[in-house]
Amino acid sequence: MGLSRGVNKAILIGNVGTDPEVKHLDNGLTITKFRLATTETYTKNNERVNNTEWHNIVLFKGQAEVAEKYVKKGDALYIEGRIQTRSWDDQDGNKKYMTEIVGNNMQMLGGGTGKTGEEPAGARQESPQPQEQQSENLGEEDDLPF
Repeated sequence: MGLSRGVNKAILIGNVGTDPEVKHLDNGLTITKFRLATTETYTKNNERVNNTEWHNIVLFKGQAEVAEKYVKKGDALYIEGRIQTRSWDDQDGNKKYMTEIVGNNMQMLGGGTGKTGEEPAGARQESPQPQEQQSENLGEEDDLPF
């Protein structure tokens, strides 16, 4: 019996490293891209070591519009989404690759002050989930180990 479906899910908590880059397409679709830094801290030889990883975040539609209005460099965010790698040929014909997190849930952390000084009502929106999945997620925040 084989596995019929896989799981592709990424959950990140980090700080925005660049102001979001926003594109409004002719069909009305909004796409927002930015970089998110996650930092792991550990001790090596009695010294504290920080290891920062940079992630390329892509948001579409409503999430992209919220990010456009309220997210700025330095903001703390929770991002949930899927990992996607895309490729293209550069001007010299070399194959290039980029791995991105396509977000479907974004939450502003640490007050989410954004550009207006107040937290937006839509900042904690997430993509709709099936009803049974919503009920499983209730109360999970209280069980987080950090």
